[in-house]
Amino acid sequence: MAVITDDLAPSPGRRFSLATAIRRNPTIAFGGVLLALLIVMAVFAPLFATHDPFKLSPVNRLRPPSERWWFGSDQFGRDVFSRTIYGARVSLIVGLSVAIISSVLGLALGLACGYFKRIDSIVMRIMDGLMAIPSILLAIALITLARPGLGIVIVAIIVPEVPRVVRVVRAVVLSIRGQPYIESAIAGGTKNLKLLLRHVLPNTLAPLIVQSTYVCASGMLIEASLSFLGAGVPLEVPSWGNIISQGKTFFQIAPWTILIPGAFLAVTVLAVNLLGDGLRDRLDPRLARRL
Repeated sequence: MAVITDDLAPSPGRRFSLATAIRRNPTIAFGGVLLALLIVMAVFAPLFATHDPFKLSPVNRLRPPSERWWFGSDQFGRDVFSRTIYGARVSLIVGLSVAIISSVLGLALGLACGYFKRIDSIVMRIMDGLMAIPSILLAIALITLARPGLGIVIVAIIVPEVPRVVRVVRAVVLSIRGQPYIESAIAGGTKNLKLLLRHVLPNTLAPLIVQSTYVCASGMLIEASLSFLGAGVPLEVPSWGNIISQGKTFFQIAPWTILIPGAFLAVTVLAVNLLGDGLRDRLDPRLARRL
């Protein structure tokens, strides 16, 4: 058992250093800072908003961007800037919730499928069936079974995202399962739970973290698509998908009603993807050697 411990002990040069990662891979810093600014903007939306995002003002409908209306107003006279800032709350809540819950569920199922062969054949066929259905269609089908709301939207997005995490974790576990130190530990009578927690789980964290960033970005895009189609959060809730959906009719005369929230959505997804790419380059040993 001492040999196993020595083999698994990370050398000082292999330990992840945030400062070193940022210095060698600026995309981590750029994506992380950009995402942090968006989170601060969403959390303190009441401080940044210049108008009440819910207040109707027909007299000021479709006003172009100006000193008073920074991003213009929509067809109901609501301030697009304030509604866009409040819309960041919905997208970030959905993205982070989907990423965290999908990662936890996918990690548990992936560990079980990769380590226990009896469970693998059953669970993976279910995962393959879920992945065969387009995410948007599966989410819409789940939403129609319950009352529309933020909670059901998150659940509807989690269901098609979990199989993707399961496949990543399972692939890592299968590659570790056949290693000599795992086989020797099993022969030595080490319990399965101890093997999973001590030797297998730590090796799955790096790819899991990277995959969770992509799940977060995918969750925000799916939420915006569902809201645009009218199947997401209620219309009275300011979300980027709802703002774009309500402004599409007036795009030719008031393009800011679509371009502004669309730009914020694109920037947020870009920040998450840059962070994920940077972490992948840093945490993957094959790519890390080249940096």
